[in-house]
Amino acid sequence: MTDRPQVTMELLSLVFSLPQLVAQDEGYFAEEGVDVQFVTKAYADAGISPLEDHQLLSSFGATKSHFESGEASLYRACEWGQVRRAGDTTVGGRVVSKRAAVNGQAIIVRGDHPATHPQDLAGVTVAVNFHHGSHYVALQTLEGFLPREEISVAHYGGPQVRFEALRDGTVGAAALMEPWITLAEKQGYKILAEAFYVGAEIAGPQIDEDTYARINRAVVKAVRKLNEDPRPYLHHLTAEIPAELGSVSPDEIPLGRLRYVDPAPYPEAQFQRTYDWMVSWGLIDDDRTFDSLVKNLVDV
Repeated sequence: MTDRPQVTMELLSLVFSLPQLVAQDEGYFAEEGVDVQFVTKAYADAGISPLEDHQLLSSFGATKSHFESGEASLYRACEWGQVRRAGDTTVGGRVVSKRAAVNGQAIIVRGDHPATHPQDLAGVTVAVNFHHGSHYVALQTLEGFLPREEISVAHYGGPQVRFEALRDGTVGAAALMEPWITLAEKQGYKILAEAFYVGAEIAGPQIDEDTYARINRAVVKAVRKLNEDPRPYLHHLTAEIPAELGSVSPDEIPLGRLRYVDPAPYPEAQFQRTYDWMVSWGLIDDDRTFDSLVKNLVDV
């Protein structure tokens, strides 16, 4: 009898790991013979925000990375950030698939802000989390409306820090995901732009094809469950909001903002398009290749 694989996953904003949480809740990982534990990355700003130069911050963030320390072997985040981390990692991490979560972020201003559309954000700083989805989606969304020299982003940290900075008026706009978008809308804030984007999974070399196949089968079951009815699981998201900031109930989150699909291979053509865009912004070195950063563990 073989030992059951033991896998630790690092979690960020839970909207992007909801299929994995459902797989755990419903016992799908156990059914596939794999034991999964979760560890949550701290979102503290470590006293460095706001920060305007992304080169001054590690792609793994300002706080401890459980993946990079070797305490976690799987980690999912935005496609752009994972491409960068696969180049920066010291523990042999590689992009192994697109993630199941295809959710989005919105660029939001307070209700009393004069801006009414994205062009009004020329020269207005948008609070983001450098090297994470909020950073890249803000750049890629706004460059459809503004010349690059008029786009301004700054690192503030995780979504709660960004929301609080927006609430307090210390930043003009912020990029936020659910459940923070719904919380902001409940409090009268305005969405100026919103975009969905692809995420990716990065894995350490200790994750072999069989282990990842087991995990993937469990996630596929969870995706089907979520697409039947996500409401019973949205408490994972709403619990992220501290009571002092307000509240969001699961039935208040628009289901159209929640998109979950089966994990899929990360194709070279998509990688190249993303990589070239990142190079154009100075977000990654120009000497990386698909084969050095990607090792697909999901079949077509």
